[in-house]
Amino acid sequence: MERKDHMDLFGAVALITFALNLSFSQVVVAVTNGGFAPVFQAGLRSAGAVVVLLIWMRMRGVSLHVPRAALLGGIMSGLLFSLEFMCLFTALDLTTVSRASVIFYSMPVWLALIAHFFFPGEGLTPGKTLGLILAMTGVAIALADRSGGSVSWAGDLLALTAAFCWAGIVVCVRLTPLAQVPPAQQLMFQVMISAVVMLPLAPLFGPLVREVAAIHVAGLLFQIIAVATLGFLAWFWLMSIYPSSSVASFSFLSPVFSVILGWLLLSEDVAPTVWGALVLVASGIFLINRKPRVPR
Repeated sequence: MERKDHMDLFGAVALITFALNLSFSQVVVAVTNGGFAPVFQAGLRSAGAVVVLLIWMRMRGVSLHVPRAALLGGIMSGLLFSLEFMCLFTALDLTTVSRASVIFYSMPVWLALIAHFFFPGEGLTPGKTLGLILAMTGVAIALADRSGGSVSWAGDLLALTAAFCWAGIVVCVRLTPLAQVPPAQQLMFQVMISAVVMLPLAPLFGPLVREVAAIHVAGLLFQIIAVATLGFLAWFWLMSIYPSSSVASFSFLSPVFSVILGWLLLSEDVAPTVWGALVLVASGIFLINRKPRVPR
């Protein structure tokens, strides 16, 4: 598909599905932390994704060759990817899924601000700014009156660091020759480097294995296949078609989905204000991604 300057129906549906997948993965990570230590789980996920991605690339005839000019960008994105998920998985071990999610998915705010200065044609307009404010307000309302659960300053700061790293990866892809590399090769950089970084570091954070059960193994496999491989491939592909700030803005749906999935799967209480928050988030996304008017 050719690159577009605005979001269309196909992109919106794909990104809503991607946001739902990411929301479910937050719940899965939190549950799987009961069997595998967070950094060890993240490293195993990346190592497994390398295997699955190699098989997928072989079946699709995708070459592993990467231009020398893209190597630095690939290494930088891989290191950012490593730090992002070391922080996020640990945050999900220290605080609630909902709290970590709302902080982590603040990433579009940072990305939109960066895009305003560095990405031509993606500057903040009054409509986009209002959309970002509405979406963030919706997420805040959805989580404001949640009571109970663990609250950790360390978890909050780790989730925020993960958000910065995620935005950094997008910037790295867009502003370096890595942008000319196919999504599968971009992802291979990230999962391969992160596996090499995280697995040796994992023992420094305590015992690698906790009380492993079948559900923890299933959660790890889901992370490897549905998130770290197919999910991120879809993310990079969508980033190559639509404006980065518009793609990222859909991640505001993920914290709201996380609240709903927490209610369905983890028996968490969800306030009626969640439904009002959904309206605000949907309105924000509409404003951010509204097709620009073409002068007559």
